[in-house]
Amino acid sequence: MQVHVIKHTAAALVLTLLLSLPVRAQDIWTLDRCIEYAWANNLNIRQQSIEVSRSENQLLQDKLDFVPGLNASIGHNLNWGRSVDLQNLEIIHNKLSQSTSASVNTSIYLLDGLSKLYSLRSSRKSLEISIQEVERLKDEISVSIARSYLQILLSTEILSAAQESLRSVTEQRDRTRVLVEAGSQPYTSLLELESQLASERVQVVTAQNQLTANSLALQQLLDLPYSEDFQIAVPDISAVMAAYTEDSTDNIYASAQSMPVIKSARLALEKGELDLRSAQGQYYPKITLSAGYGTFFSSSSLAPDGSVYPFFEQFRDNINPSVSIGLSIPIFNNWTVRTNVRNARLSRESLEIDLRMKQQTLYKDIQTAVTEAGTCFRQLEAAKANVESMEESFRYVQEKFDAGTLNGTDYTVAKTNLFKAWSEYIQAKYQFVFQLKIIDYYKGIPLTL
Repeated sequence: MQVHVIKHTAAALVLTLLLSLPVRAQDIWTLDRCIEYAWANNLNIRQQSIEVSRSENQLLQDKLDFVPGLNASIGHNLNWGRSVDLQNLEIIHNKLSQSTSASVNTSIYLLDGLSKLYSLRSSRKSLEISIQEVERLKDEISVSIARSYLQILLSTEILSAAQESLRSVTEQRDRTRVLVEAGSQPYTSLLELESQLASERVQVVTAQNQLTANSLALQQLLDLPYSEDFQIAVPDISAVMAAYTEDSTDNIYASAQSMPVIKSARLALEKGELDLRSAQGQYYPKITLSAGYGTFFSSSSLAPDGSVYPFFEQFRDNINPSVSIGLSIPIFNNWTVRTNVRNARLSRESLEIDLRMKQQTLYKDIQTAVTEAGTCFRQLEAAKANVESMEESFRYVQEKFDAGTLNGTDYTVAKTNLFKAWSEYIQAKYQFVFQLKIIDYYKGIPLTL
C-alpha cells in the first residue's frame, strides 16, 4: 500500500514538473519579446495611435467635402393680423393664417482655386506623419529597452565574476587556515585573507544590488509590476561581436534616410508646401452650383374655382425647382488671405530648416556612433589582453603564496586587480555590443540579440 502511494506521489510530481515547464519557459523574456510587448502596451505609442485615427478621420472628411452637400427643411407658420398670401401675394388683414413650406437644397463648388484638393493632399500627408511618429516612438523605445537589456546582462556577468572570485578566495582562505595550523604560513596571512573575503562579499552584494536596479529599470520600461522572478534570456553575443566590420559614416547616413524622424520631417515639409498652395487658392474666384426643390401650403389660398385648396394639392401644384450658379470674387477681406499666405510661406521655410537640422543631427549622431564603436572595439581588445595578463600574473602569485614565499597582502592585491580587469573587460564588451546595436538601428536593422 505504501509503495502504491509513493508511485502515485512520484507520478504527480513528474506531471507537475512537466506542466510547469511551459509556464517557466514563458517567463523568460527575450529582447524581441520585450520590444514587442512595449510596442503593444506603451502608453505613449497608444496615445500616438489615437492621433493616427484622428488623422484618418480628417482625411475621410476632406474626401467627403468633394461630395455635394444636401439639406432638407420644413416649417409651419401661424400668422395673426397683417400677412401675405403666398399663393397670390395678396395682403391678409386681421385673419389667422397658416402656411407650411418644405424644401431640399444642394450645392457644390465648381471652382475654388484648388483649395480643397490641396487640403485633401495635406490631410493625407498628416496621416503619413502620424504613422511615422508612431514608428519613431517605437524606435526610441526599442533603443531604450536594448540598452536596459544589455545592462542586465552586464550586471549578471559582473555578479557571476564576483561570486566566482568569492568562491576562489573562500577556498584559498580554507587552504591557508590549514597551512597556518601546520605552521607553514604566518597567522597574518589568514587575517589578510579574511579581510579580502569580506571585501569579496561586499562586491557580491554590490553586484547583486546593481542587477536588481537594472532589472527594475527594464520592468518599468515595460510598464510591468516589479517582480524578483523576472528573468531575461542570455544570448550568445560572441556572434554579434564577430560580425563587426568598420563602415563609413556616409554609407550609414545614406541608409538612415528612411528613419521615421527623417521621413516625418520630409513629409512635414511636403505638407507645408501643400498648405501654402491651399492658402494661395483663396485669392481666386469661387464658382458655386446650387439646386433646390421646394413647395408650400397656405391656409388662406383658394383653389382656382374658389373652393377650399387641399393641403396635398397645394404641395403638388406649388412645386418650385431651381438651379443657380454663383460667382464669388474676393476683392478685399482685411488682408486675411494675404496674411495666411505669408504665414504658410514662413511655415514652409521653417520646415525646411527643421529638416536640415534633423539631418545634421542624425549625421553627427551616426558619426559619434561609428567613432565610439571603433573606440569600444579597441578598448575591448585592450581589456581582453589585460585580463589574460592578470590571469597569468595571478596564477604565478597564487603558486608563490601556496608555497609560502609570498605574503597575504600581495595575494589580495593580485586578486583585486584580477577582478578589476574582469569587470573592465565585461563592461567594455557590452558597451561595444550596444554601440553595434546603435549602428544597426541607424541602418534600419531590427534590434535583436
